[in-house]
Amino acid sequence: MKKLLIVLLFLAGSQITVAQQAGRFRMGLDLGPAIPKGGGVGALFSLEPKINVANNMSVGLRFGTAALAKDVTYYDISEDYEGELSGNASVTATFDYYFNKGNSNVAPFIGGGFGYYALSSIDIENGDFDNPDEVGNLEANFKWAPMLRAGVELGRFRMAAEYNFVPPSDLQDISGQVIGEAINEYFGFTLGFYVGGGRWRNYSGE
Repeated sequence: MKKLLIVLLFLAGSQITVAQQAGRFRMGLDLGPAIPKGGGVGALFSLEPKINVANNMSVGLRFGTAALAKDVTYYDISEDYEGELSGNASVTATFDYYFNKGNSNVAPFIGGGFGYYALSSIDIENGDFDNPDEVGNLEANFKWAPMLRAGVELGRFRMAAEYNFVPPSDLQDISGQVIGEAINEYFGFTLGFYVGGGRWRNYSGE
């Protein structure tokens, strides 16, 4: 009888949601590699306070930073130039939905958010070490952008993949003319942990 009940609960799917306690506060810390669109390498770090608005849903505010070494696209220059090393800081409102019924410490999730990205300014030079020439610069600016992510929580630990759809930045020469752009979109893979928020298992008012 007990096994039959478990099967019925599984088939009920989303009709049963018993997991972390609603109203609980949690704090997460994540870090990992970042890959800019079009190629390059980087790293990201984020701190995210959240609150469980339901037993399987949470909202939060992610404070993040990313350092990216990426290529720059020039419109009318055929010579080779070094990639761009830049960084951004962001504040993103987030939402996560967890596929957990309270009978396991494994909690897959999907989520996303929308936030404000502060992009750093940088001067760009050609790759000729003997005769370096300044080509232009990327002015510091700000972009609104969405973010999507998916992953799994294993007890208090968390791993996820995310994509940040940050719009490109214009590259200007010394006269202010736009001569290229830098792509700011990037993919990230994070590992982290969280504290607070209750436990991923059935509970009875604890």
